Amino acid sequence: MQDLPDYDDFDATGLAQRIAAGDFSPEEALSTALSRVDALNPQLNAVTQVQAGRARETLAAGVPKGPLSGVPFLLKDLGAEAIGFPGNNGSRLLKNTTYSYNSTLVERLLSAGLVVFGRTTSPEGGIGCATEAAVYGGPTRNPWNLDHTPGGSSGGSGAAVSAGIVPAAHGSDGGGSIRIPASSCGLFGFKPTRARLPDGPASGEGWGGMAIEGFLTRSVRDSALLLDICSGTDLGAPYVAPPLEASFMDAMEQSRTGLRVALCTTTFDGEPVDPECAAAAEAAAGLLADMGHHIEIARPDADTQGMMQAWTEIVACGTALGVQHKLKRLGRELLPDDLEPVSRSACAYAETISGAAYLDALETVHDYGRQMAAFFSRFDLLVSPTLAEPPARVGRFSHDRESYLDYRLGPDGVFAYSPYTASFNATGQPAASVPLAWSRTGLPIGVHLAAPFGADELLMGVCAELERAQPWFHKRPPLAGMHAGEGERAE
Repeated sequence: MQDLPDYDDFDATGLAQRIAAGDFSPEEALSTALSRVDALNPQLNAVTQVQAGRARETLAAGVPKGPLSGVPFLLKDLGAEAIGFPGNNGSRLLKNTTYSYNSTLVERLLSAGLVVFGRTTSPEGGIGCATEAAVYGGPTRNPWNLDHTPGGSSGGSGAAVSAGIVPAAHGSDGGGSIRIPASSCGLFGFKPTRARLPDGPASGEGWGGMAIEGFLTRSVRDSALLLDICSGTDLGAPYVAPPLEASFMDAMEQSRTGLRVALCTTTFDGEPVDPECAAAAEAAAGLLADMGHHIEIARPDADTQGMMQAWTEIVACGTALGVQHKLKRLGRELLPDDLEPVSRSACAYAETISGAAYLDALETVHDYGRQMAAFFSRFDLLVSPTLAEPPARVGRFSHDRESYLDYRLGPDGVFAYSPYTASFNATGQPAASVPLAWSRTGLPIGVHLAAPFGADELLMGVCAELERAQPWFHKRPPLAGMHAGEGERAE
């Protein structure tokens, strides 16, 4: 298959505009995406459950006329229930799960005219900051350097978008799972306010309200458009987010000055991080100062360690519940090869947590939200690194550890590597990772921005200002140059 000319020059919005203008056809865009899978996926292991025939049937039937009509798209292989698109959810136990319905989010994406043709890899149960699930036969790799991880749990989406397979992809975020891959892959990742996007009809919330859907994109406007397409409560939702003043797209055009910006270049507990990551946050604060915002060195006075312990308990219980539901449907007990060690250990840990202890963990998370809200009564934004280090090497966060607690809370655990992102899943605040820096060795380094609960439009507007001040769209990893028919990676 031949690549569509200039495919890499467009984000999803731009590609849709060219398709609408008749410059490209949806069939050509899909063929290009599929050719990129053929060429790049053997190295990346980022795309799974390809359903090319179903995508072509969608085109033959006519895609809906929407703002992204004809743009090829991938769903994360975790949740995102969709008719005709089986899922593994990163697990051998859940391999080839089929769905008789579309989730509300998927319905909204399809109504916008997106052409779904497959899924992207995720770690088992969405646990972790790397994507290395046994069900996919090997780790997912970072297109900037194949020895490094693209992050997790939306690591397959991050790798696929960064490498140029698709201009945007679905993700989800329960502890940083959009923002970690965005930072690792040189992309934009936005986690909206809790309940901004629908969870139904299969569930009311994920992980005690800490998980939310979202997207990995190359441009701010693609995330803004996708969020506008999908935002809004769905039938039977247990709660709703504060209403938007206008829209995410409108927010991109709003220029603000005089925001109170807190800059934190340590962890929220005051521990040092990699100097390159700290420098990236400092440089971003410098850009914001140049825009007329007020910068102050500050970090939240909040019990982040207590939150992380509570988060770990809630996620363990969520993991065990998912396993129990699947085994009940299968009508059998857990087999030795059903789960990887981290998930098996999480289930064992969940058995030690009483109902009262679970509710206490939820209360700890809610207390943390109140502590952070007090901090944000003084500030409009909090700027920090997204990760404590540049992207980790493949294997460092594989699921072969026997202790779930060590994997999460140990000195070389997930929270030591990603000490910022889960805070805003716990509080429900909007947060984003912006690709503003690269390491000396050429790996992406993200800058993390968080805003008060419900202030999604303010945050999106600031991210758009940063993109205009320091554009990143045309930064492409070396692997992205190896397209169909080429025998070696382009330099």
